[in-house]
This record gives sequence, structure tokens and C-alpha cells, in this order.
Amino acid sequence: MDVSKWQDRYFASADGLRLYYRDYAALQPGRAPVLCLPGLTRNCRDFETTALRLQQTRRVLSPDLRGRGRSQHDPNWQNYHPGTYLTDIGRLLADAGVERVILLGTSLGGILSMLICATVPRLPAGVILNDIGPEVAAEGLQRISGYVGRNAPVQNWDEAAAQMRATYGLAMPEASDEDWHAFARRSYTEVDGAPRLDVDPGVGEAVRAAPAGAAPDLWPVYAALQPLPALAIRGEVSDVLSEATFERMAREKPDLVRVMAARRGHPPLLDEPECVDAIDRFLAQLP
Repeated sequence: MDVSKWQDRYFASADGLRLYYRDYAALQPGRAPVLCLPGLTRNCRDFETTALRLQQTRRVLSPDLRGRGRSQHDPNWQNYHPGTYLTDIGRLLADAGVERVILLGTSLGGILSMLICATVPRLPAGVILNDIGPEVAAEGLQRISGYVGRNAPVQNWDEAAAQMRATYGLAMPEASDEDWHAFARRSYTEVDGAPRLDVDPGVGEAVRAAPAGAAPDLWPVYAALQPLPALAIRGEVSDVLSEATFERMAREKPDLVRVMAARRGHPPLLDEPECVDAIDRFLAQLP
């Protein structure tokens, strides 16, 4: 890991939390930057490989949402909701001096990307949705709500890798032991000699506090993508973005570029050859 490739930056949220993001400077500046938004329990390290590739031509901003990674935990778990995240993202962009971005969102990050398109239409120059759409499949939502914030403590990195395999094994059926150890390193930070999961358990409380079956209808929000270039990625065996929803997304937006990540569940890691090719081709057409 070469930390000279990015700057560690912090900013203050509206309610006084210290929040973190990585700032990858473009090696050839002049094009719209990319804002990478992670999944529910994930952090900026998920985008490291992608960001290092994209920074050849674009600045890349990659935050840890509040309660994740190096961002401060919120003492009130009820603040872990999209409205708060959107306010935080607005302050991040102000701190970075950015007025227009290409959004790349995985899972929750993709929901936030759609909401940004609907609420701040002048901001996005394009959108990439990674394994998320206007509907979240019930089986995926149930699986996620069952594990978020409930992971048992681990004592070493072997246990951390095993825990990640148990949680995400359906998404990456072909991953090796080495892959799971690398994934664990992106998911935990060592504290007092033992890996600690990089997400506040309160995030799980917020998810489970939502009424059962209360996933919102985001099709009206998705309609805000109509004037924008957009790419949608789906894991072939995803239990979050169903094939039916993926098909409807194309019907609702006929110019949507779509790609399937073979043998991947929720979510693809974006290092799959088909994802790398699709993202690079898509971004090459944007300013």
C-alpha cells in the first residue's frame, strides 16, 4: 500500500463529527472527479484498486461514511440514515472544492447516488450503480439486517478472514484464502493486537429499527437519472439487485449501459475484468 498515492483528509460534519475521506489527485487533471460511495458496512478501502486506476485521468474522492473506517462513530445510532449521509457528502464536497462529480456507488452508496441525482441535479455528471437499483430484493435485505452489527469479536487475522468468508462467501464463491485475508484487511483495523471490524454496531441497530418490509419505492428517484449517462453493474447471483429489477431499470432508461459480473453475488468488487472494462469505457466518454 502506497499512501503517497492519496491524501488523508478530514472535515467536520454539521453536528461536529470528524469524518474522513481519501483524496486521490489526478495525474492528468482537467476532467470531472469521481466520488466513490461505499456499501452499508464498508469503507473507502473497497475502492482503492479502482481509485488508483482512475486517478491516471481523474481526481477520486472516497469517503468513510460516519461510523465506518476512520470516520468518527455517531453517539446516536438514529443518525445513521440517508438524510444524514447526504448532508455529510455535501460538506465533503465543499471541503474538497468540488462542484460537479461522477458518482460511483456500491449498494447503499448507489442509493445515495440516486438520491443525489434527485436532490442536487446540478452536481452529477454521470452515475455508476454497483449492484443496486430502485428496489432491494427482500431476501438480500433480510440477510443484511441479520448480520449487520452482530459479528462476534475476533482475536487474529485468520479469524477475521474466516468471518468475512462466512458473511460474504455467497458473493465471492471462487475467492481463495489469500483473497479473504486481503478482504479482511479492508474490513478491520488492528486495535490492541486484535482486528476490530471497521463499522459501528449502531449501524445495525438503525437497519433493524426500520419497519419490516419498509424498503422505500425508489423508482421516482431513479427517474432523476434520465438525463444523465449511467452504468449499472449487477452480480450474476446477487440477492440484492434482482434480475427483474435490472431489466426494468433498462426499460425505464433505455440508454442505460449494463454489465453483469459473472459468478459474483452482492456486490461485485469492481476488479472483475468485465467491470474494469465497462467502467473505463463509460468514463472515457465523459468530460
